[in-house]
This record gives sequence, C-alpha cells and structure tokens, in this order.
Amino acid sequence: MNQETNINLIDTQLKAYNNKDIDSFVKCWDKNAKIYLHPSTLIADGIDQIKERHIIRFQEPDLFAKLISRQVFGGKIVDQELVTRNFPEGKANIDVLAIYEIEKQLIVNAWFLIGEPKF
Repeated sequence: MNQETNINLIDTQLKAYNNKDIDSFVKCWDKNAKIYLHPSTLIADGIDQIKERHIIRFQEPDLFAKLISRQVFGGKIVDQELVTRNFPEGKANIDVLAIYEIEKQLIVNAWFLIGEPKF
C-alpha cells in the first residue's frame, strides 16, 4: 500500500465532489463499497447507491467541502472537513469527519461523523 497513492485518491475524490463530477467521483470507489454514518448505520451499499445518493447531493448549488485537516493511518485516511450544503431551511455549514478505508487504490468503506448544520 502506497500512502501517496492513497492520498491522491482521496484528493481526486474530494475534487470530483466539489466539481460535482459524478463520473470522476464514482471512479474512486470500489463497486462493492459501503458508506456508513459512524459507527455502523449503513447509508449506501455498492456503487449504484453511492452514485444515486451523490447525484442528488450534487444538485445543491452551494455544495462544497473544505478540507481542514488530514491524517493517514495505514490503509485509512481521516479528513476533517467543513461542508457547505443547501437545506430546505437554507444554506448551512456542517463539520464532518470522514474516515476512508482504501484497498487496491479504491475506497472500499467510508464512515462519516456529521455535526449539526450551522445556518
């Protein structure tokens, strides 16, 4: 496992997220990847659900994830982000801690700890 390769993968995924580029975004994920709300609430199982979830998310006009910090632990990368989102109540910022597990140069699991929206 190459730490630089893993960091580049997460950088590519974050750029695709911020550019709302669904094709580039899903190329970063394994076809059987899973996304959880930490610790164990499954919210997307497999690339089709991940893609469907993000196509909807990418419709938000102000969507943007600002990287605050990054830590690398073996095959996992932990990002602290400040995410701007659009809700029915309006635009808000959310603190997010993302834990990405990487195998064979693809994200295989991700866990998210999501703070309360700050309007």
